[in-house]
Amino acid sequence: MNRILEKQQLAPHVFRIRVEAPLIAEERRPGQFVILQIDSEFGERIPLTIADADSEEGSITLVFQAVGKSTRQLAAMNTGERIANLLGPLGRPTEIRRFGRVVAVGGGIGVAPMFPIVQALKREGNQLTTVIGARTRELVILEPEMRSVSDELIVCTDDGSYGRKALVTEPLAELCEIDPQPDLVVAIGPAVMMKFCVETVRRYDIPVMVSLNTIMVDGTGMCGGCRVTVNGETKFVCVDGPEFDGRLVDFDNMLKRLEAYRDQEKRKLQECQIEEVRE
Repeated sequence: MNRILEKQQLAPHVFRIRVEAPLIAEERRPGQFVILQIDSEFGERIPLTIADADSEEGSITLVFQAVGKSTRQLAAMNTGERIANLLGPLGRPTEIRRFGRVVAVGGGIGVAPMFPIVQALKREGNQLTTVIGARTRELVILEPEMRSVSDELIVCTDDGSYGRKALVTEPLAELCEIDPQPDLVVAIGPAVMMKFCVETVRRYDIPVMVSLNTIMVDGTGMCGGCRVTVNGETKFVCVDGPEFDGRLVDFDNMLKRLEAYRDQEKRKLQECQIEEVRE
């Protein structure tokens, strides 16, 4: 069982926890994730990208949003408590090398998995412009961390309460117009945000990498729950990804699959709310 070493609330319903996991901390690479289970017998398996790691301490950092029953249960846990099961590192690591000029776009909770990628790209000597977006000021996360590893940081909010009033695609398009153009765009966030980032970049013929956040169960490619269509072929996000060339991803099909269990999720969330009232 893996002990929670530290817990911090970053924004409404968004939490950062540092978890004791020495073997994962030693092996993890940017872009990889873990699957955790709070209850070893009946608990849901939750995939979370490793936002940071400390191999000397033997810990990994996870950032998550408490939106469903299981993530709410995780948010209710405190320092010193233990997570029943933690599996990882899973997935293929990000390709990290010197590309040249890189634009990284993170939306909402997607800023967390973006951080280790940006960190590693900067270490390789890339010129890095980072765009982070959120609906409102209070939902902007990891701004100091992103600023520390970026040559330029642009913050956007949908309502204009902080930074620039714009969707992240607006500064992304402007950055693609600059000569020389970016050599690579990385986009991580809600599926619909990544879809429109890809469409924004497509007309400039710039490579764009996305990290997909599909439904996932076992994390080994056996269940098929995370399957997506990439360049007309079926791929499994847990073993073939989570990162793909965004220009080849069938986002419309992926968005439909993400809706598959909405009714069950709503029922579980209602059960969770009923339990809270009873307590």
